[in-house]
Amino acid sequence: MSRFDDNPRRYEYLSRIRLEDPDAVARAAAGRRPHPGLKLGEQNFIVAADHPARGALAVGGNKMAMADRRDLLDRMQVALANPAVDGVLASPDIMDDLLLLGALDGKLIFGSMNRGGLAGFVNEMDDRFTGHTAEALQALGANGGKMLMRICLGDPATVATLESTAKAIDSLAERRLVAMVEPFISVWDNGRIRNDLSADAVIKSVAIASGLGSTSAYTWMKLPVVEDMERVMAATTMPTVLLGGDPSGSPEEVFASWGAALKLPGVQGLTVGRALLYPKEGTVEEAVAAAASLLNAHTGQEIAS
Repeated sequence: MSRFDDNPRRYEYLSRIRLEDPDAVARAAAGRRPHPGLKLGEQNFIVAADHPARGALAVGGNKMAMADRRDLLDRMQVALANPAVDGVLASPDIMDDLLLLGALDGKLIFGSMNRGGLAGFVNEMDDRFTGHTAEALQALGANGGKMLMRICLGDPATVATLESTAKAIDSLAERRLVAMVEPFISVWDNGRIRNDLSADAVIKSVAIASGLGSTSAYTWMKLPVVEDMERVMAATTMPTVLLGGDPSGSPEEVFASWGAALKLPGVQGLTVGRALLYPKEGTVEEAVAAAASLLNAHTGQEIAS
């Protein structure tokens, strides 16, 4: 798998299952062995693969890097085969493929809920919830749902995204599922959305995201690693996973910044996709192993199951 089989028919059987036996997805979810549970002191490593559903296929300078679904599934299976990888964050289509492949046994599952803010769309800030619902995630036996929440003070569509996010948090909490909120302060810049990655902007986004919904009991933050991360983490008591994004620095610089942030109080682990699935250097196996080595896996007090 590390060399990636180039047989174009290697996943043809998935199409056959989808055509002839679509209920196989639900059976695979029901028969899956669940993750043993979240514990304080054991940071979690989650691989993300939900960008394609928003039309965001680029990695670095390659605009179509994530376009080949067979190649993406190859890379996801390699990443998930590492026992240090605890789970996956994916859109429904990729999640279903991974369930049919039997790749999610013993893994955490987080579904991607809002993918309507298409990359480059004139209404990109109107980020509709077009993916997993809380009801569907409960049926899958998932651990929670993730939502992207970009806050653009100059775009009136932001208020609808805030309201939809609050409703999704409540819907997940009703089912005792984690709401993994990924907030940004965003601006329109020459016709494109740009996220402000200053510490002050990230702190402001955390403050707004933390107050959404009628309860924060099941809310987590999913935050970028930025300068002055100590101040960012001081802004919340919620469990926080670090996102990888599409880093511009060298692998050594990126891993060093992740390692430093993982030592801060409240950081529950990594949720990284493109940076590891399409590494600038080396193989997927090597990139995943390097990231896994940064996490604290010492056993502590159990906090959830």
